Parts: sequence; structure tokens; C-alpha cells
Amino acid sequence: MNQEAQWLLPDGVEEVLPGRARAIEQLRRRTLDLYQQWGYELVFPPLIEFLESLLNGAGRDLERETFKITDQLTGRLMGVRADITPQVARMDAHSLRQSAPTRLCYCSSALRTRPAVAGGTRLPYQIGVELFGHAGSDSDLEVITLLLETLRLAGLDQTIVLDLGHVGLFRGLLGACQLSEAEQYQLEDIFVRKARVELETFVSERDLPGKAGEALLALPWLAGGAAVLEQARTLLGDFPAALEALGELTELVEVLDAKGVNLHLDLGELRGYHYHTGCVFAAYLPGESEPLAKGGRYDHIGEVFGRARPATGFSADLKMLASRVQADACDGILAEGSLRNADFAASVAALREQGERVVLALPGADNDPQVLGCQRKLVQGDNGWVIQDL
Repeated sequence: MNQEAQWLLPDGVEEVLPGRARAIEQLRRRTLDLYQQWGYELVFPPLIEFLESLLNGAGRDLERETFKITDQLTGRLMGVRADITPQVARMDAHSLRQSAPTRLCYCSSALRTRPAVAGGTRLPYQIGVELFGHAGSDSDLEVITLLLETLRLAGLDQTIVLDLGHVGLFRGLLGACQLSEAEQYQLEDIFVRKARVELETFVSERDLPGKAGEALLALPWLAGGAAVLEQARTLLGDFPAALEALGELTELVEVLDAKGVNLHLDLGELRGYHYHTGCVFAAYLPGESEPLAKGGRYDHIGEVFGRARPATGFSADLKMLASRVQADACDGILAEGSLRNADFAASVAALREQGERVVLALPGADNDPQVLGCQRKLVQGDNGWVIQDL
């Protein structure tokens, strides 16, 4: 192996250098402060867990994306988390066990065996919120509003398109069809891929109720503006569960449309992992296929941990959000002196206590102010140490 090859990183794994790291960290602080203002408490789920715990419940859908290792202490298999949401759900159901609605937020790294899209990262820096203990559309609206506020902090709120759907439409139709579990998963996979020919073949080969088959064939292509809601109401008129889901979606559309949110409805959307049960949403930049943030309702996710609670939330890759953010400019002070000088050391300490960024000029080094991020310097004047512009 040549020397250059020794420093190659695996595909989908990247290092973050100072300028971008500063932008990410500044956005992280502002975003977590925002979540705290909304009442969301910060939690730190573990990076690794025993596999049977990590892949329990909703986590099972993440099995192919989870790196597996052997614990040298116990010999048991462990997994590195690929998604933080199931871990936070376990914390609500098993560790906190509150009766009131629980609002939790997090920001930490995850690791995936493969990127979500070709050329994407396998190391997302996942930030998000989860709201447990409320089943109504008010909590969906809170989480969606907080997602939009997150994008506003990243300077993206004026350009995004919010894609909105409801998996209850699909599940309401499934209830009218006598399909095996395997057939349900097959149909769901066809919907996710929007494979028209496969869907037509699937419906024609099974003795489905006429109107149910007709609705299943039409649902994946009901997309666009608010007008598709009326089309769906006609199509789903004989399916009460689907109509109930459509009513929930209509309420959200009316509120968000009144707020001026740029909406795109996709009534056949089954985005993400199988644990979603209600409204699902994702924020896109025009012309891009990978969402900036995504989320939805996933009721009963805590059932496997002994306490089923309704839940909704969203997550985003902070590195992706911050890639479109300029970090605040460094306005540092280059301090030309020695810490052996008590007066100089005291002046430097006082400036740092005031929140200033002070960089020491080291003897014999190339103390280039531009490289060090300094636009001012601390020098000795007639009456002590003073700051001058460079």
C-alpha cells in the first residue's frame, strides 16, 4: 500500500475541517437553544447497544443499515446505531415513563452501512425532536412548525418545499383487502418505488374488492396541490379509516397553507421506515432528491418496551443543513506578548472572559493574522495593553 492510499477514507466517510466545523457547531448551538425554548429536553442516547435492544421494535427496519460488532467483554453482538429515533422512543417508554407529553431532542452522530443516496454520507450528524404522549394533529403541527423554524435558522425557509402525506390512507385501504403479511409488505414496497406496472400486476392477480383495487391503483399518483384532496375524498369514499386519515391531513394542509408554506401533497407516500403510522413529511430544496429533513407520526413505537405511546417527530443531518450556512466571521485578537508577563496574562484573561477570541502569537512562529482568524491585535501601549486594528 502506498503512502497516499493509507490516508484514504472509506466511501461515505468524510472529515470536517475548521471552517465547516465552525458553521456546523454554530448552527447546532442555535438549534438546540431553539428546541429548549419550545420545551424540548436534550438527551444523549448511547452510540452502541446490544443488538437485540438496538434492533427491537421499530429498529428492526434498520437491520441492513446497522454495523454489527462483537462485545469483547461479553461476547454478545452489539450494533452501532443507524438512526436515533428508536433509541429516544425507548428512553420515553422504558426510562422516563412520564404520563404528561414528553418532548425530547438530540444531536449526535449515527453510522450506516450504506448512504441514503449514491455519493451521500454514511456518517450523518443527526439532529431532531420527538414528541410523545399526544395523538392529535396539534402535535403534528407543532413538530412541523419546529422543523420549519429549524430550516429558518439555516437560512432555508424561503426556498424549501414541504412534501406532505399520510400513511393512514394506504393502511385504510389495506384494511379492506384480505392480504397476507407478506403480500402487505410486497404492496408497500411497490408503493415506495411507485412501480406502476408491478402495481397493476399485483392488483390484477388478486381478488381484491373492486373499489379497493381501483383506489390502490390511483393512490400513488395522487400528488400535487390541495386539489388532490378532493380527488382523494371521492376515491376513498367507501373506506372510513382512509377518510379519517384524509381528514387529519386536510386539517394540517389548511393551517400550513394559511401560513404560506410551499406545500406538495403526495397521498401515496410511504417514506422511511415501516414504523410510521400517520402524517409523514419531508422538506426539499427545489430540484434535489434528498430531503433536508424528514419525519412523521409513529404511534405505538414504545409497545415493544412495555408502554405504547403516540409519537411524532423529525430529524435532519446537521452537516447537510450547515453546508448551506456561512459561519460567523472570526474577529479574533492576536496577542503579541508572553504569558510570563503577569500584566499581559491578566489582559488576555480579561478579554476572554468578555467573550473575545484571543490567539497567542508564539515566538518564532509564522503568526499570520489572516490564517489565525484575527483582525485585531493586542500590543503594549504607554498605559498598558491595548487593542489595535490590523
